[in-house]
Amino acid sequence: MSTYSILIDVKKCSGCYNCFLACRDEYFGNEYPGYSAAQPLNGQFWMQIQEIERGEYPKPKLDYIPRPCLHCQDAPCMGPATGGAVYRRKDGIVMIDPEKAKGQRGIVSACPYRVIYWNSDLQVPQKCNLCAHRLDEGEKLPRCVESCPTGALVFGDLDDPTSEIAILAATLPVEDLHPEFATKPLVKYVGIPKRFVAGEVVLKDKAGECAPGVQVRLTGGGLELSTTTDLFGDFEFEGLGKNQCYKLTLTAAGYADASLEFVTTKDINLGEIVLAPR
Repeated sequence: MSTYSILIDVKKCSGCYNCFLACRDEYFGNEYPGYSAAQPLNGQFWMQIQEIERGEYPKPKLDYIPRPCLHCQDAPCMGPATGGAVYRRKDGIVMIDPEKAKGQRGIVSACPYRVIYWNSDLQVPQKCNLCAHRLDEGEKLPRCVESCPTGALVFGDLDDPTSEIAILAATLPVEDLHPEFATKPLVKYVGIPKRFVAGEVVLKDKAGECAPGVQVRLTGGGLELSTTTDLFGDFEFEGLGKNQCYKLTLTAAGYADASLEFVTTKDINLGEIVLAPR
């Protein structure tokens, strides 16, 4: 028995859109009887690329989250489907039958991730099916994974403990996209963007000089993290929770300790933090 899935490492995604283009190349105008109807030219993105802008000048960040169908074990799209229009294969892939699903527009709105689309010309819902037709023909990878140049997308059999995806899933901090939906998606993620805090340390008696090597400790929200400022006196902590209270303590030899608190209602840039000599 196999359970196919994709593990998506957001930190490795460069936003090149190769996965999106490969999916379009595979499905636009191409019908695969029993698997999928032809994808139309406009309005469908079976591999979405969600752009997440974080922070603000001078500490902005841009992350990309690839979003295919997540092939949920508790798939909401199966609820309103009738006559076997939506079904799960033995390998875990959730399929929409292009013939049985005709006219069943309720399947589209049932997906909380908004990754099912309505083909108004053919009157059929459509979505990613992990290139099931390719897998059944003996191909090893869906087109999106095959085209990824950075290794952000890893495909394989979760039931095979020797597969790359099974090893990564067991060793990395994998998480669900929108866990509040409680759909048990097979497609998992690593590095979904959370809050971050950044700042710059300045020494009061050394105007114009950077402050490298300052010890910075963060506590709060169940975390205890530490780092040192870089050659420019900058520091950063990633992976913080939303709307959490945190405390920073900064320590440098010959200078009085400094501490401050903040709440992550958004990504935080603390700007310059001045350390005074003892």
